[in-house]
Amino acid sequence: MNIFQTQPIGERIGKFFRDPSILPRIILANIAVWLIVNLLRVIGFLFQTPENPVESAWMQAIESWFSVPASWELLMQKPWTILTYMILHMDFWHLFFNLLWLYWFGKIFLEFMKERKLLIIYILGGISGALLFILAFNFFPVFSQSLGRAVLLGASASVIAIVVATVVMVPNYTIQLLFLGTVKIKYIALAMIILDIFMLRSDNSGGHFAHLGGAIAGLCYILADRKGLTLIIPQFKLNLRRKKVKKVYSTGKPLTDEEYNRIRSQNQKKIDGILDKIAKSGYKSLSEAEKEFLFKFSNK
Repeated sequence: MNIFQTQPIGERIGKFFRDPSILPRIILANIAVWLIVNLLRVIGFLFQTPENPVESAWMQAIESWFSVPASWELLMQKPWTILTYMILHMDFWHLFFNLLWLYWFGKIFLEFMKERKLLIIYILGGISGALLFILAFNFFPVFSQSLGRAVLLGASASVIAIVVATVVMVPNYTIQLLFLGTVKIKYIALAMIILDIFMLRSDNSGGHFAHLGGAIAGLCYILADRKGLTLIIPQFKLNLRRKKVKKVYSTGKPLTDEEYNRIRSQNQKKIDGILDKIAKSGYKSLSEAEKEFLFKFSNK
């Protein structure tokens, strides 16, 4: 995958945002919230006086109501923040780099998985990142004095979850990076995680804990999906209404659990082989049968 393509960037951007899929919608949601927040900053700036700093007051109010607090007590008062924080950015460069990584790895992810899984991992990564941030600030003594003031905002944890999920699926997938050339994405993810660990001593400790929480969510989701565990939830809900649900393939013949698991294991081995082939030789190297099988598998 070459992220520096020859097509004019204006055409690429327009084509991307005209696409009704989930990836551009997530990116647009983040951009829209940033635009609204910064429009409010402009309005607040124009109407403020030395006695009434409107801009500062408004920004503090937005952070208070939409960022995740490190304190459990404050979180119980504002539980919605565990979702709203993951599309809230104050700083332009924070937004820019988050969305750049989301675009790069989101495009790769969608080559192998359905759109709804991208959204699920985005949300789960954000929740996992927020929970690890809160747990860290409540557990480690070094954060005791800042516990009541610390907040978390931004899509970083959600983005890292998608990065790690993509790497777990196709670790040897290569991309072309400026100045670095061809790089396997597993090395990029590894470098990011190592950097986050060493940066836990920085002024943004909470953000780096959130990154690690998102990484854990991305890893666990793909590992669970490989074992079919992500399909248990809808089946369980269905069982609440029906006494027994039998697993049936296209032949219409009910299968035993042993037969079903055996067939699923065979399919998983086949898809792993196809993904390895893509990582080594690219998508174009697949036969028509392999492409069809990959398409059917990704839509299950």
